[in-house]
Amino acid sequence: MNVFADAMAYLFDPASWRGYDGMLALLVEQLLLTLTAMLVATAVALPIALTLGHLGRGGFLAINVTNFGRAIPTFALLALFVVADPWGWTDGRFPGAGELGPYGRAGASTLVALALFALPPIVTNAYVAMREVPKEIVEAARGMGMTGRQLFLRVELPLALPLVVSGLRLALVQVWATATIAALVVGPGLGRVIVDGFDSEDYGKGIAGAVVVAVMALLLELTAALVERWVRPGDGRRAREVDGELSGAAPTVVPSASQGH
Repeated sequence: MNVFADAMAYLFDPASWRGYDGMLALLVEQLLLTLTAMLVATAVALPIALTLGHLGRGGFLAINVTNFGRAIPTFALLALFVVADPWGWTDGRFPGAGELGPYGRAGASTLVALALFALPPIVTNAYVAMREVPKEIVEAARGMGMTGRQLFLRVELPLALPLVVSGLRLALVQVWATATIAALVVGPGLGRVIVDGFDSEDYGKGIAGAVVVAVMALLLELTAALVERWVRPGDGRRAREVDGELSGAAPTVVPSASQGH
């Protein structure tokens, strides 16, 4: 009970939030790390997964390669990145444990590890979403003369979008929670509050850091759920929009050889 009271006292003490090592700076640092890692992972994984899903080839390999990364603990990757400079090109500064602007100490190592951690749910959901588009709709679009690009942009992608966003939502919350362990290898983020608190037997401080991490995870989950709900406007509505696209699309008319005779 005293630990809980100490945690509340730490949380409501303005001094806990100020300064270079204050919880506000560490919260912003971890949020920046999470969003940047998500941006990098999305920019790399989404085009590949959507293209493979559209073509219907290579998805099994892509999913298994990215899922293989799940077998390697993110903490182990972080530890390797912090001490490794495999090519010796950066004199141990990359990924390393050096400062990386607003990302803090070991920022590069944390970013790379988190981006790799975000890949599996993004790739898997995007590929499966494209493959689950009803075949009859795809065939109808092709029958109306849509090109591959039109089929992808006007039919497959709109129908796949809810599941794609679901994968991004899952990755976002996982990356936020995992970023906390960076503190175990001198990394940035709110994990430093938790680690410092337990190392110094100031358990109230450690619990306060954990509470902030949990609250932010819930807020990110809520925000992502709202975005997911926005792209999933109602049962069957998106399918009806695509049906409207198909109905409104001008069919390709191929003049017959006998036309005009």
